[in-house]
Amino acid sequence: MAAKILANLLVAGGTVLFRAATQAYRQAIINGTKAGVAAEGVNAARSAAKQLTKQEAEMILGVEPGATWQEITKKYDHLFQANEKSGSFYLQSKVFRAKERLEQEFKEQGLPMDDGGSSTGSGQQQQQAGGQ
Repeated sequence: MAAKILANLLVAGGTVLFRAATQAYRQAIINGTKAGVAAEGVNAARSAAKQLTKQEAEMILGVEPGATWQEITKKYDHLFQANEKSGSFYLQSKVFRAKERLEQEFKEQGLPMDDGGSSTGSGQQQQQAGGQ
C-alpha cells in the first residue's frame, strides 16, 4: 500500500517537473524572439552545442594535438572495428563523429589528408617537415 502511494507521488512529481521544464523552454523561445534573437541564431547555438570540439575529438580517438592524418585514421580504424565487434553502436558513432570533426579541422586549416596506403610513412615525414 505504501509502495503504491510512493509510486503515485513519484509519477505525479515527475509529471509536474516535465510540464514545468517544457513551459520554461517555451517561455525561453518567446523571450528570445522578443529580444530580437533570430531563429537562425537559436538553431546555430543548438547545433554548436551538439558538435564536438577538437579537444574532445582528440580525446575520443586517443591522439595527441597536432597528430598527422595517418595517425588519426589508424586510431579511427582500430577503434571503429573494435566497437563493431563488441556491438557498441554508441561508441562506434562517437569514434566516427570524432574523426569527422578532425577531418573538418584539417580541411579548414588546409592540412594534407593523404590516405594513401603505401606512402603512409613518407606522407607523415612530409607533413612533419611542413609543420616545422
